[in-house]
Amino acid sequence: MTREELLDQIKRKRSFLCVGLDPDLNRIPQHLLECEDPVFEFNKQIINATEPFAVAYKPNIAFFEALGSSGWDTLKKTVNYIPAHIFKIADAKRGDIGNTSSMYAKTFFEQMSFDAITITPYMGSDSVQPFLKFKNKWSVILAATSNSGAVDFQYLKTGSEFLYQQVVRKSSAWGSADNMMYVVGATRPETLTEIRKIIPEHFLLIPGVGAQGGDLKAVCNFGMTDQVGLLINSSRGIIYAANDENFAEAASLEAKKVRDEMATILKSKYPEI
Repeated sequence: MTREELLDQIKRKRSFLCVGLDPDLNRIPQHLLECEDPVFEFNKQIINATEPFAVAYKPNIAFFEALGSSGWDTLKKTVNYIPAHIFKIADAKRGDIGNTSSMYAKTFFEQMSFDAITITPYMGSDSVQPFLKFKNKWSVILAATSNSGAVDFQYLKTGSEFLYQQVVRKSSAWGSADNMMYVVGATRPETLTEIRKIIPEHFLLIPGVGAQGGDLKAVCNFGMTDQVGLLINSSRGIIYAANDENFAEAASLEAKKVRDEMATILKSKYPEI
């Protein structure tokens, strides 16, 4: 998917919502366990319920890998079920030496038809470059994450900058704003100001809004660009809004609530949308 196609979705839906698919067999509604493939049925109903409000979906690969070989089948069915016009992010956090990264890229871009994949950049350029060779595919680089342990390394000062700033500055030269995004956690929105000084045009994938306590308005104030430049991910707050037979309806209502707030923000910043 190109940048222009993603922007078209944002404008058409008045939304920059990414729904994270983290399907946990211990949390999905019990009645679904009677289905042949409970996780796929859960994902399918969540997608049906939230598609009017979402421009992206982000399956968390760990939740599928934990199911063994059947989990990979479920993942492929899930990706194929997501409408073609919606941005699909593999939350896989890969990043290895070049030939291994090439195989990861083939797995998720060719075999699974994802549009993007999250990548850890700490093995350097040769671990990221193989992903950037694929046309109209995106590398989503971990920069400043929302977990508490982020301070262990990402916020260490090296010279005059934090490590995450140096990672963003160095890696931004490997690709462009048309094939690279960055993960920046919503729980430290002031970090966005520093990152925008380095990459003013790149899209940012923002986890941490919702269940982790991030504030949508603060993130937008610090992180928006003249072309929006944000994908806000919400996982648990939407997909686990309820755990009974009305779970899909509850997910729809929660997704609409987030989208409506986004639409208001977009209208105030971009009257033409």
